[in-house]
Formats: sequence, C-alpha cells, structure tokens
Amino acid sequence: MSRIRPLLHHFFFAKPSEAPSTLPEGLPKGLYLFGDVGTGKTMLMDLFYNTLPTHITRKRRVHFHAFMIDVHKRIHTAKIKLGLAGGDPIAPVARDLASEAYVLCFDEFQVTDIADAMILRQLFEKLLNYGVVSVMTSNRHPDDLYKNGIQRSSFMPCIDLLKERFEVTDLDSGTDYRRIPRSLSHVYYDPLTPDNQAEVDKIFQAFTSDPSDPAIHNRKLHTWGREILVPESSSTVARFGFVGLCGKPMSAADYLEITKNFGTIFVTDVPKMGLSQKDMARRFITFIDACYESKTKLFVSSEVPIYQIFSDDPNGKKGDITDHMRSVMDDLGLPSDLVGASSMFTGDEELFAFARCCSRLVQMGSKEWAETAGAR
Repeated sequence: MSRIRPLLHHFFFAKPSEAPSTLPEGLPKGLYLFGDVGTGKTMLMDLFYNTLPTHITRKRRVHFHAFMIDVHKRIHTAKIKLGLAGGDPIAPVARDLASEAYVLCFDEFQVTDIADAMILRQLFEKLLNYGVVSVMTSNRHPDDLYKNGIQRSSFMPCIDLLKERFEVTDLDSGTDYRRIPRSLSHVYYDPLTPDNQAEVDKIFQAFTSDPSDPAIHNRKLHTWGREILVPESSSTVARFGFVGLCGKPMSAADYLEITKNFGTIFVTDVPKMGLSQKDMARRFITFIDACYESKTKLFVSSEVPIYQIFSDDPNGKKGDITDHMRSVMDDLGLPSDLVGASSMFTGDEELFAFARCCSRLVQMGSKEWAETAGAR
C-alpha cells in the first residue's frame, strides 16, 4: 500500500472523458487481499482508505454487493439513454464511476451471479484505463472465483486481469481474530421464554422512548420499485419478526436498504433451522452480512444459542459432520463443537458464507461492537 500512495495524486484532478485504450503511464497496481474469515482483510483495507492523503477526496469504499447493485442500475439507465441506436452501456457507466472516485475499495469481492460475471472484465478494464486504483478483499484466490459457475470460461479473462493488474496477497494465518475472547455485550437472548421476550421488549422500548421520534407501525421503504414493510420502527430503530424478515423472497439489496435506514435492528423469534428452512437460512446470512457491513447494532431472540441456529444437533455437538465439511470448517477456523453439524451447507461457497456469518455474529455480540455500532 505504501507503493500506491505516492503515485495516486497524479490521477485525481482531470475529469475523464473517453477511456484511453491503454493504461495510464505509472498507474500502480491494485491490491487484492484474500484469506479466510477473521484474518484482518477488511481492517487493512479500511486502514488504507482512512489514511489516504487528505487531498484525495474522490474515493469510495463500498461492499461489493452494493457496488454491483449500483452498477446494474446505472447500466439499465444507460441502455434507456442509448435507446434503439444501441451501443455499449458499460462505457458511460465506467466513465461516471471514474469521475466520482479514482480510488475504489471493495469489501467481500465475490462472483456468484452470471450477470455480474459477464460484465466484470469489461468494467474493470475500462476503470483501469481511466486510472482508477482498486483495493479489494475476498475469501478466495482469483483462480477460485466463480468456481463451477455457469459459463465460467467467459469469466476467465476477468481472473487473468485480476492476477495481472493486482498484487494478490494471501492473509491466511490460521487464526480468526474475531474469535479471540472479548467481553460480550448482552444482545442475544435464548431460548424463547416469556422472560427473555420481556427483556427484549424492554430494550426496544428504551431505544424508542424519545417522544419526538416514537415507534410507528408498518413504515414503508422502497428499493428497485419494490416495497419493504417495516413492522415497527422509529427513525433509527427497527424491529422485525424472523418470518417477516427472512420468510419471503428478499435480496441483498433489500437488506442493505434496511440497514442503511436503521442503525439498530431487533430480530425476534429466530428458529433453529434445518433443510426445510434452507432458503430462510440463506436470507438470514445475507441479512447478517448487510448488518456487519453497515455496522448495525443488532439484538436477537432465538430458539437456541445464536451460533447453533443452523445446527442439526439440538445439543450443538459435532454430530454427523462429513469429512469434507470438517475440513472446510477447520480451514476457516470454525469450531464444529460451537455450532454443531449442519446438513444445509454442502458446497464450499455455502460453507464460507456460513462460517463468515458465525464469525461476524461473535464480533457483533462483543462490547466493542455494541459501543461503536449503530450510528447513522
């Protein structure tokens, strides 16, 4: 990162017009940080972002989910403007992105969608030609991105570009630093007893006690032309039942919209999930990712301890963990005796998401998180 900073100022003052066909002279390589959960990738990227020279104001730090949602919206708008004449909608999108930020920092770079896979090579090429420098974090080496994805051969040029134009750095150390014990704040309540429910109600009422900002029912948020109903909320605090939050089709964009609006979120009545609730489990993981990225203060009431909600074993023991699952969980630093066995998560991508969710729940239950999260 120290090699990037001295060269950055050269690229920050001229507004881009048309992308040149070659890279600007002296453009530093980007940085691609990869490793398992809890290895400090995001911390290092944020350290770089927050210590850039003060004259570098055209910079952007964004979760990759949110970035791609923004890109697809811009492409849609560009296609409308191009109309019947046609043309390349990615070119004006890249130009606009470059005019807004010459340093882009992406957290959680991953490719699971064919629509993303098909545009990333062209988008990154044009951004590089405009002189944009990117730093990104990922759980995977570029060679392992979009593994077994549809038409992966079409994505290979993007992988080649990442390896050519980015310093690829492995941060694996075998330690999930988020799991190092810290004093926990009491934000997770189990089991679903009347006493625990009363305690959660009491906390919610305390957070919404300002008479100038009372809690209201059925507030409506809007994203991508869809309506999200918030059962109970003040301007900064929201409460959802688990079924209402994860029991119907919801996307990452929906959860990001929720966490953008509310700094503190209560989720009640989270069940222990098995195979029949796999879709709900995936949505809950996506929701936790959005909360983590947005630094949301989270309160949860659940049927079992929060780290065991995906476990097949009611006692949270190892159970029938397959050799492959144990191997991947060990690689991720995820103790199986903490979360138990789960038959829901079989592929590597699912296991990564599962491990990341559990690791983040640990961090989000810490006193440090409780003291700093929730600001909006």
